[in-house]
Amino acid sequence: MLTRRDLALLRLLAQRLAGPRLATPADAVRHLGAAQAQDLPGALTSIALRVDGGTRQAVQVALASGQVVRSWPMRGTLHLVPAEDLGWMLGITGPRMIAGAARRRAELGITETVLDQAREVALGALADEPGRPAPAAVAGGEETTRPAGLRRSDLFGLWDAAGLLVQSQTAVHLLGQLCQETTLVLGPLSGTEQLVVGYQDWIPEPVRLDRDQGLAEWARRYLRSHGPATDRDLARWASLSLTDARAGMAAVRGEFTAVDLDGVEHLMDPALPDLLADHRADARRLRLLPGFDEFVLGYADRTFTVPKEFEDRIVPGGNGMFRSTVVKGGQVIATWRRAGTGAKARIDPEPFASLGPRDLAAIERRYAELP
Repeated sequence: MLTRRDLALLRLLAQRLAGPRLATPADAVRHLGAAQAQDLPGALTSIALRVDGGTRQAVQVALASGQVVRSWPMRGTLHLVPAEDLGWMLGITGPRMIAGAARRRAELGITETVLDQAREVALGALADEPGRPAPAAVAGGEETTRPAGLRRSDLFGLWDAAGLLVQSQTAVHLLGQLCQETTLVLGPLSGTEQLVVGYQDWIPEPVRLDRDQGLAEWARRYLRSHGPATDRDLARWASLSLTDARAGMAAVRGEFTAVDLDGVEHLMDPALPDLLADHRADARRLRLLPGFDEFVLGYADRTFTVPKEFEDRIVPGGNGMFRSTVVKGGQVIATWRRAGTGAKARIDPEPFASLGPRDLAAIERRYAELP
């Protein structure tokens, strides 16, 4: 019988936050299927935590090489996605998201004419940019040259000069739709800013899946990386209807093990129980996660790891901004933030209950070890 505590530990292992880690950042993003990246610095840390010896710099190299990109494939927010998979993902979710935002676009003055002009301005400006070297992200890979990108502020300035921005939020919604229709995508970093690049230039060989194949692949990746999980978990995570989530899960059901929790069926990678037996101590240890990490964010019901009475501490006021967390034994026991800057930076935990000296010391150690 699956317990709620073991559910949390199994999910830590599935997500590769405990037990064997992945070889590269691209492998980690591909394993997850997608990782929320509304807060890009936090997303870099989330991916690095899932990689053997992972660093934030290595994740940036994966962005610079074009292996990983950032876009709006689901839930109306930014995610890191394997570059080759973004097209088929948006083929499933893009039309629904674009249709759902029609009223908001109208409020922002985004007509079809404005959208066409914005597309023309963006692609014209990108065509004028010189190429930039894209470092190989794998050992033995050859350095290639990819078309350069535009700083978002520069692109928004061009749209403003063309008279397309009637409100302060018009620009970001234009960028979002042009990404969702696979005209643009967010690629390499320039300093702390991610450049806007052309989808076709930056992703020249996308994987092509039809709708049924895509639903099956999305279910497969989600269950492998987030399981044990339910059809409702998948539907919420991937912005799918419950019917589509169930169809995808049905197509891959034979690859997974079914377990029951409180009368609800969950599917998981059949290797997870053995992994938990081998790595239970690692799964139970105290760890720090950045805000928006998939372990807390990636499920319809978060009470498996966050006690209901403390949910508001994770997302204050239900404002959609997820705070960084301290996890022990698969349970969130505190939130945390950085206090101070530079050499004086330190961790400032906010525990749900009093913590003993050993836990406080462990928090300090884990903070020092963060990628």
